Amino acid sequence: MTTSPTRRQAALEALALDDEALLKTCEVDYFIASGPGGQHRNTTASGVRLTHGATELSVTATERRSQVQNKGVALERLREGLKALTFVPKVRRPTRPSAGAKRRRLEGKKRTSEKKTLRGKGDW
Repeated sequence: MTTSPTRRQAALEALALDDEALLKTCEVDYFIASGPGGQHRNTTASGVRLTHGATELSVTATERRSQVQNKGVALERLREGLKALTFVPKVRRPTRPSAGAKRRRLEGKKRTSEKKTLRGKGDW
């Protein structure tokens, strides 16, 4: 995954913030989360969606019945996502086999070829 330098810089800046400051830079949505958890979960807005505007990264948490616990889980996921955005892949350079490696490979092919040619020369 490649990330633009501006997104990477915004992610680095966001990672340096504490939880409260990071929440202030995010758009926080609360919604009714469906699924197992009983009547309490199905009637309260316990699901949390955090959207970080600068990096356009969005995470949700709906596992818990508590909105506060879901907000904590969503913050952890947001930090993991921001950390993934800061990853810079190594530059890969093409390599060529050395002259010795080419020679050894050709010698091995010759040995195999000689072995196979000797198989067909039997007097049955």
